[in-house]
Amino acid sequence: MKMISLLLVLTLAGCSTPVPVTRKFPEIPQTLLVKCPDLQKLNDDAKLSDVAKTVTNNYTTYYECAVKNDAWIEWYQIQKIIFEEAFK
Repeated sequence: MKMISLLLVLTLAGCSTPVPVTRKFPEIPQTLLVKCPDLQKLNDDAKLSDVAKTVTNNYTTYYECAVKNDAWIEWYQIQKIIFEEAFK
């Protein structure tokens, strides 16, 4: 019984560390840094209706991508602040 108690005490003492463990918020993985899709280009012989469609599609594509990226960046920054406040 004394041997088991001694082993238990040594095991628990070995797990403690006098050095504080600091946690760091993870950096953004490169796989999440997605570029926005390329915008459409017009041919030299494009009609006015084609110009209007292309401009509309390009604005839609750009603003969808911008909103998603801005929302993700805001989410990441908020999560980082929460993490740093929790582990001060």
